[in-house]
Amino acid sequence: MLEPMTRRTSLRALLVSISVLFIAFVAHGAEPSKPAHVVIVIGEDEYKTWETLPVFAKNELESRGYRVTIIQADAADKNNFPGLIQALRDADLLFVSVRRRTPYKEQLDAIRAWLNAGKPLVGIRTTCHAFALRPKDKLTDPKLAAWQEFDPEVLGGHYVGHHGNKLKSTITVAPGAESHSILKGVAVTEFVSNGSLYQVSPLETGTKPLLIGAIPDKPSEPVAWTRLYGAKQARVFFTSLGHVDDFQNPGFRRLLVNGVAWALGK
Repeated sequence: MLEPMTRRTSLRALLVSISVLFIAFVAHGAEPSKPAHVVIVIGEDEYKTWETLPVFAKNELESRGYRVTIIQADAADKNNFPGLIQALRDADLLFVSVRRRTPYKEQLDAIRAWLNAGKPLVGIRTTCHAFALRPKDKLTDPKLAAWQEFDPEVLGGHYVGHHGNKLKSTITVAPGAESHSILKGVAVTEFVSNGSLYQVSPLETGTKPLLIGAIPDKPSEPVAWTRLYGAKQARVFFTSLGHVDDFQNPGFRRLLVNGVAWALGK
């Protein structure tokens, strides 16, 4: 018969062996988590996001463990986004900075399919008129496609223009949004945008305003909000901020980082 000390030693050894086997089993069965893949699509001529977004991606997203693919509009064909369809096949989030482009039909179809599948989108600045023609313009090339209602349908806004370029916007938190995760760490008290204030009101039902922009003697406008799109409730975060100077503001960069995380459900 085992002495008490011997029994305790044997029991301890047995428990250690079981623990080691359990850890080995879990480690063997669990696949390493893949970094979230963010695809950034850029096609605009106004705000230099072809410069600011790659720097933002490197310093703010890749440094946080994201994998980033940047798709630039073809310099020789501004409506063509080479590599977009392939990149979306492996993407976790679509980030858009596009202004009045009519992509190849199969490329815009890929974006529609992405959203209809319930996958997330983040948009900045001119994305509220990303795929819309001006009222007097017409689409004459059958291989291209427009999405006139992308703003109200997907983003939830109604862009009709903007106020003067020289008017700085004072940014404040929308009532009731103070505790939203996208605003965590965003120093709104120091937030002034040098970009023109976009006229986007009224927002569609179901949008949640986060930030409000104001200039003297004009109605205030929402400048950042969230929305759930479509039957599968794709997470959408949009901000009409994104002027080249905004990227110098740590609060704006944190807003974008948080928007990406929220859209991914993190």
